[in-house]
Amino acid sequence: MDEFFAFFKTLTDSKEAIQTGGLLLITIIVYLETGWFFGFFLPGDYLLFLSGMLCDAYLGGDVIGVFAGICGAAILGNFSGYVFGKIVGKNFEHRKETWFFKKKYIENTRSFFDKNGGKALVIGRFLPIIRTFAPLLAGMARMPLGIFTIYNVVGALLWSGVLVFGGYYLGKQFPQLVNYVEYIIIFFLAITTITVVRSYLKIRQEHKKA
Repeated sequence: MDEFFAFFKTLTDSKEAIQTGGLLLITIIVYLETGWFFGFFLPGDYLLFLSGMLCDAYLGGDVIGVFAGICGAAILGNFSGYVFGKIVGKNFEHRKETWFFKKKYIENTRSFFDKNGGKALVIGRFLPIIRTFAPLLAGMARMPLGIFTIYNVVGALLWSGVLVFGGYYLGKQFPQLVNYVEYIIIFFLAITTITVVRSYLKIRQEHKKA
């Protein structure tokens, strides 16, 4: 049991995941977080940003390889969510709520998806929880595979490119930032929390008006 909790802590601690698991563990986390409903709690934006910032220190300095691995995992994760939604989506939608799974995750993502259409797959990449459930709903909605593929690839390229190269650039220009990784994580957590709460309140207000 102690080993399980230690592994769980590694998965949710971006800096530790990068230090101990390298690019392999990073890609596994990205794959799960971008396509499987049980991965919604895993780190996303700040994991990518730190991967770029700590690339020279822990990932061999090959930022192109880091970007390619993360982008590939993000694309594959969305494809997995899409297939899952297409095959068992309807049954999944009516599953019983647990402390781990809430129907509001599906409902909020559907509202965002209905409002933004295919663009939700691109915009949603930058929104926690929504990026996890958007491909699932695309599969449930029977979005054509060709159209889904375009939005999936474009979204993955933008999301991984902006965050990985952004982190790498800042790490190069301001190397002292490496000493403040904890504060960077807190900053991203704050932005993530604010974004999720604002999206939820907006969707809830739109539901009330409807």
